[in-house]
Amino acid sequence: MPTLEALHFGPASKGTPKQLVVLCHGLGADAHDLIDLGHAWAPACPDALFVSVHAPFECDFGFGRQWWSVADRTPSVMEAGVRAAAPYLHGFIDAELARLGLPPEAYALMGFSQGAMMALFTGLRRAVAPRAILAYSGALVAPDSLAAEKQAIAPVLLVHGEADDVVPAFRSRDAESMLHAAGIEVDAHFIPGLGHGIDDTGLSLGALALQRGFA
Repeated sequence: MPTLEALHFGPASKGTPKQLVVLCHGLGADAHDLIDLGHAWAPACPDALFVSVHAPFECDFGFGRQWWSVADRTPSVMEAGVRAAAPYLHGFIDAELARLGLPPEAYALMGFSQGAMMALFTGLRRAVAPRAILAYSGALVAPDSLAAEKQAIAPVLLVHGEADDVVPAFRSRDAESMLHAAGIEVDAHFIPGLGHGIDDTGLSLGALALQRGFA
Protein backbone atom coordinates (compact mmCIF):
# COMPACT_ATOMS: atom_id res chain seq x y z
CA MET A 1 0.00 0.00 0.00
CA PRO A 2 1.55 3.35 -1.02
CA THR A 3 2.37 5.93 1.61
CA LEU A 4 0.21 9.04 1.66
CA GLU A 5 1.93 12.25 0.65
CA ALA A 6 1.59 15.25 2.95
CA LEU A 7 2.43 18.88 3.65
CA HIS A 8 4.01 19.85 6.98
CA PHE A 9 3.94 22.95 9.18
CA GLY A 10 5.65 23.58 12.50
CA PRO A 11 6.36 23.24 15.26
CA ALA A 12 5.93 26.97 15.86
CA SER A 13 8.31 26.67 18.81
CA LYS A 14 11.06 25.68 16.33
CA GLY A 15 11.89 22.78 18.64
CA THR A 16 11.54 19.03 18.26
CA PRO A 17 7.90 18.03 17.72
CA LYS A 18 6.17 16.78 20.85
CA GLN A 19 2.77 16.19 19.23
CA LEU A 20 1.39 15.36 15.80
CA VAL A 21 -1.83 16.81 14.37
CA VAL A 22 -3.03 15.04 11.22
CA LEU A 23 -5.39 17.02 8.95
CA CYS A 24 -7.71 15.22 6.50
CA HIS A 25 -9.23 17.24 3.65
CA GLY A 26 -12.60 16.85 2.00
CA LEU A 27 -13.78 15.52 -1.35
CA GLY A 28 -12.21 17.19 -4.38
CA ALA A 29 -9.62 19.09 -2.34
CA ASP A 30 -6.06 18.18 -1.41
CA ALA A 31 -3.54 18.75 1.38
CA HIS A 32 -3.15 22.43 0.48
CA ASP A 33 -6.75 23.00 1.55
CA LEU A 34 -6.08 22.52 5.28
CA ILE A 35 -2.39 23.15 5.94
CA ASP A 36 -3.09 26.78 6.90
CA LEU A 37 -4.90 25.43 9.96
CA GLY A 38 -1.42 24.78 11.31
CA HIS A 39 -0.78 28.53 11.29
CA ALA A 40 -4.13 29.21 12.99
CA TRP A 41 -3.70 26.57 15.69
CA ALA A 42 0.03 26.86 16.31
CA PRO A 43 -0.42 29.24 19.29
CA ALA A 44 -2.61 26.61 20.98
CA CYS A 45 -0.02 23.83 20.61
CA PRO A 46 3.33 25.37 19.64
CA ASP A 47 5.19 22.07 19.96
CA ALA A 48 2.93 20.25 17.47
CA LEU A 49 3.80 19.30 13.92
CA PHE A 50 0.77 19.81 11.68
CA VAL A 51 0.59 17.40 8.76
CA SER A 52 -2.04 17.75 6.03
CA VAL A 53 -2.36 14.56 4.00
CA HIS A 54 -3.36 14.04 0.38
CA ALA A 55 -6.19 11.49 0.17
CA PRO A 56 -5.06 8.33 -1.60
CA PHE A 57 -7.18 8.52 -4.77
CA GLU A 58 -7.81 10.95 -7.62
CA CYS A 59 -11.28 12.42 -7.36
CA ASP A 60 -14.01 11.18 -9.70
CA PHE A 61 -14.80 14.81 -10.52
CA GLY A 62 -11.52 15.17 -12.43
CA PHE A 63 -9.83 17.49 -9.92
CA GLY A 64 -8.48 17.11 -6.40
CA ARG A 65 -8.39 13.95 -4.32
CA GLN A 66 -10.87 11.68 -2.59
CA TRP A 67 -10.78 9.14 0.23
CA TRP A 68 -13.38 7.09 -1.60
CA SER A 69 -15.87 7.53 -4.43
CA VAL A 70 -19.26 9.02 -3.60
CA ALA A 71 -20.83 8.10 -6.94
CA ASP A 72 -23.05 5.77 -4.90
CA ARG A 73 -23.93 7.19 -1.48
CA THR A 74 -25.93 4.31 -0.10
CA PRO A 75 -24.78 3.54 3.47
CA SER A 76 -23.30 0.13 2.64
CA VAL A 77 -21.23 1.53 -0.23
CA MET A 78 -20.07 4.48 1.88
CA GLU A 79 -19.03 2.05 4.62
CA ALA A 80 -17.10 -0.08 2.14
CA GLY A 81 -15.35 3.07 0.93
CA VAL A 82 -14.27 4.28 4.35
CA ARG A 83 -13.11 0.78 5.30
CA ALA A 84 -10.97 0.59 2.17
CA ALA A 85 -9.44 4.02 2.85
CA ALA A 86 -8.83 3.58 6.59
CA PRO A 87 -5.65 1.44 6.26
CA TYR A 88 -3.99 4.29 4.34
CA LEU A 89 -4.62 6.70 7.22
CA HIS A 90 -3.70 4.16 9.89
CA GLY A 91 -0.43 3.46 8.13
CA PHE A 92 0.36 7.14 7.69
CA ILE A 93 -0.23 7.95 11.37
CA ASP A 94 1.89 5.00 12.54
CA ALA A 95 4.73 5.85 10.16
CA GLU A 96 4.72 9.55 11.06
CA LEU A 97 4.75 8.89 14.82
CA ALA A 98 7.63 6.45 14.33
CA ARG A 99 9.54 8.89 12.12
CA LEU A 100 9.22 11.60 14.77
CA GLY A 101 10.06 9.27 17.64
CA LEU A 102 6.80 10.12 19.38
CA PRO A 103 4.81 7.84 21.70
CA PRO A 104 1.74 6.22 20.13
CA GLU A 105 -0.72 8.50 21.92
CA ALA A 106 0.93 11.82 21.02
CA TYR A 107 -1.37 12.74 18.15
CA ALA A 108 -4.72 14.27 17.26
CA LEU A 109 -6.91 13.83 14.18
CA MET A 110 -8.85 16.54 12.36
CA GLY A 111 -10.98 16.29 9.27
CA PHE A 112 -13.31 18.39 7.13
CA SER A 113 -16.33 16.95 5.29
CA GLN A 114 -15.26 13.56 3.86
CA GLY A 115 -12.05 13.97 5.85
CA ALA A 116 -14.15 14.35 9.01
CA MET A 117 -15.82 11.05 8.21
CA MET A 118 -12.34 9.51 7.87
CA ALA A 119 -11.12 11.01 11.14
CA LEU A 120 -14.13 9.74 13.08
CA PHE A 121 -14.10 6.26 11.57
CA THR A 122 -10.35 5.75 11.87
CA GLY A 123 -9.69 7.55 15.15
CA LEU A 124 -12.34 5.65 17.09
CA ARG A 125 -11.01 2.29 15.88
CA ARG A 126 -7.30 2.73 16.57
CA ALA A 127 -5.66 0.61 19.25
CA VAL A 128 -4.19 3.76 20.79
CA ALA A 129 -6.68 6.61 20.70
CA PRO A 130 -5.82 10.11 19.52
CA ARG A 131 -5.79 12.82 22.14
CA ALA A 132 -8.68 14.47 20.30
CA ILE A 133 -10.77 14.05 17.14
CA LEU A 134 -11.98 17.25 15.46
CA ALA A 135 -14.71 16.67 12.87
CA TYR A 136 -15.98 19.64 10.84
CA SER A 137 -19.00 19.45 8.51
CA GLY A 138 -18.90 15.67 8.52
CA ALA A 139 -20.92 12.58 9.39
CA LEU A 140 -20.54 9.29 11.21
CA VAL A 141 -20.13 6.46 8.71
CA ALA A 142 -20.85 2.87 9.80
CA PRO A 143 -22.46 3.82 13.13
CA ASP A 144 -23.94 0.36 13.67
CA SER A 145 -20.49 -1.22 13.99
CA LEU A 146 -19.02 1.43 16.27
CA ALA A 147 -19.96 -0.13 19.62
CA ALA A 148 -18.34 -3.43 18.64
CA GLU A 149 -15.29 -1.97 16.90
CA LYS A 150 -14.35 1.04 19.03
CA GLN A 151 -11.11 0.66 20.92
CA ALA A 152 -9.50 3.32 23.12
CA ILE A 153 -11.93 6.24 23.32
CA ALA A 154 -11.01 9.78 22.25
CA PRO A 155 -12.93 12.98 22.98
CA VAL A 156 -14.69 14.27 19.87
CA LEU A 157 -15.37 17.83 18.73
CA LEU A 158 -18.16 18.22 16.16
CA VAL A 159 -18.58 21.57 14.39
CA HIS A 160 -21.15 22.12 11.65
CA GLY A 161 -22.72 25.10 9.92
CA GLU A 162 -26.49 25.26 10.18
CA ALA A 163 -26.66 26.49 6.55
CA ASP A 164 -24.49 23.69 5.12
CA ASP A 165 -26.07 22.56 1.83
CA VAL A 166 -23.36 20.01 1.01
CA VAL A 167 -23.39 17.86 4.15
CA PRO A 168 -26.51 18.84 6.10
CA ALA A 169 -26.09 19.74 9.76
CA PHE A 170 -28.37 16.91 10.83
CA ARG A 171 -25.55 14.51 9.95
CA SER A 172 -23.49 15.88 12.85
CA ARG A 173 -26.57 15.98 15.10
CA ASP A 174 -27.09 12.29 14.38
CA ALA A 175 -23.39 11.66 14.97
CA GLU A 176 -23.60 13.42 18.33
CA SER A 177 -26.44 11.15 19.46
CA MET A 178 -24.77 7.98 18.22
CA LEU A 179 -21.41 8.84 19.76
CA HIS A 180 -23.07 9.58 23.10
CA ALA A 181 -24.85 6.24 22.89
CA ALA A 182 -21.48 4.53 22.35
CA GLY A 183 -20.09 6.15 25.50
CA ILE A 184 -17.88 8.66 23.70
CA GLU A 185 -17.35 12.21 25.01
CA VAL A 186 -18.73 14.71 22.49
CA ASP A 187 -18.60 18.49 22.32
CA ALA A 188 -20.92 19.56 19.47
CA HIS A 189 -21.42 23.06 18.08
CA PHE A 190 -23.83 24.14 15.33
CA ILE A 191 -23.13 27.58 13.90
CA PRO A 192 -26.07 29.64 12.58
CA GLY A 193 -25.70 30.99 9.04
CA LEU A 194 -22.51 29.06 8.27
CA GLY A 195 -22.37 26.98 5.09
CA HIS A 196 -19.93 24.22 4.20
CA GLY A 197 -16.80 25.70 5.74
CA ILE A 198 -14.87 26.65 8.87
CA ASP A 199 -15.25 30.12 10.39
CA ASP A 200 -13.49 31.94 13.23
CA THR A 201 -15.76 30.29 15.80
CA GLY A 202 -14.80 26.88 14.47
CA LEU A 203 -11.13 27.78 14.55
CA SER A 204 -11.40 28.87 18.19
CA LEU A 205 -13.23 25.68 19.14
CA GLY A 206 -10.55 23.61 17.43
CA ALA A 207 -7.74 25.42 19.20
CA LEU A 208 -9.40 24.78 22.55
CA ALA A 209 -9.98 21.11 21.74
CA LEU A 210 -6.32 20.64 20.86
CA GLN A 211 -5.17 22.49 23.98
CA ARG A 212 -7.35 20.27 26.15
CA GLY A 213 -6.39 17.12 24.29
CA PHE A 214 -2.65 17.68 24.67
CA ALA A 215 -2.81 19.09 28.22
